Amino acid sequence: MDPTSLIFGILYTFSSSLLYPVIVVLLLLSLLSLILIGEFLSEYSKRNRDVENLESTCLSVQERMQCSDFAGAAKSLKTLKQTNIVTSFANSAAKHLEVNRIPAIEWISEDYEIKMAKNLEQTRVIAAVAPMLGLMGTLIPLGPALIGLSQGNIEQLANNLIVAFATTVIGLFAGSIAYVLTQVRKRWYWQDMADIDYILNTLEGK
Repeated sequence: MDPTSLIFGILYTFSSSLLYPVIVVLLLLSLLSLILIGEFLSEYSKRNRDVENLESTCLSVQERMQCSDFAGAAKSLKTLKQTNIVTSFANSAAKHLEVNRIPAIEWISEDYEIKMAKNLEQTRVIAAVAPMLGLMGTLIPLGPALIGLSQGNIEQLANNLIVAFATTVIGLFAGSIAYVLTQVRKRWYWQDMADIDYILNTLEGK
């Protein structure tokens, strides 16, 4: 066997061996994307943003901060009723405000920003990886399909083309869901960070 045939054989064997792992991962990603839709709908149902409550709470906090009434400001901050992320930040900030640890509150806000980025990572990865795996699942069966075509084996050709098209559809399905969830959540988190920055500026007297 000449070196060229050996190299081509290795490439073919290696690429063919990736087909089943690619299919399994694609199926898992499609299942995960459906689970993420459920989580998304649950998160959407809990997003109750109240601008009037935010402004009145921040005004009360500002008035108490001007009087150095940190306990009162913390108590006012705990009455905030917003989205889960903003409310959770307000409660965490109130605990530090009670002991006059205002610099730590800015660190908390950055920590929440990292948590939001982490929540987006999952769908971002799926949106990027699923179409790539779908393309791999499309290209890998084309080799056996062409071999079947050259040998006049229509059944082998048809079976491999079915696998190729199915993996493409699954990859695009999972990727499109993840992309939409990422874009919507990104807008949500931008709004949450704007509200958190507003609270933080109020506490810092800006």
